Amino acid sequence: MRLIILIIVLLGIDQWTKELVAGSMFEGDTIGILNDFFHITYVKNHGVAFGMFQGEIKTISIVAIVAILGIIYFMIKQLKPHEIISKYAYAFILAGAIGNMIDRIYRGFVVDFVDFRGIWKFVFNMADVWINVGVFLLILEVIILEKRKKQLQKKN
Repeated sequence: MRLIILIIVLLGIDQWTKELVAGSMFEGDTIGILNDFFHITYVKNHGVAFGMFQGEIKTISIVAIVAILGIIYFMIKQLKPHEIISKYAYAFILAGAIGNMIDRIYRGFVVDFVDFRGIWKFVFNMADVWINVGVFLLILEVIILEKRKKQLQKKN
């Protein structure tokens, strides 16, 4: 139940921020927040991460739906009760994937607006952040599991 609530909250934040930007800015508008480091910039992304596969919305949507269904299946059928970090990781990834899928269905593109110019040239959104948090948690779990495995090997 906690994971469902988390997914709903993350989806709410994602959709609220996208609606706020799309409803109050024109495409290409930018608002400087931290000088030349961080801006809110409204970009319509008709592709996937880093602007790849622009204009392939149908193909991207099919792949995204299959991925979303696969993650749901994996979370229900494969994850063990003690795999807490993995459950939260997949909840973040699922929220991000669903958030961007909602945009593709509702708008025909994904609203991007988080613009860290001081780091790179790509603009992203909160759903992308959720996916990256989920991936980070999965990497963290692998590191923790490897450490535990080595500790068990030392004991034996």
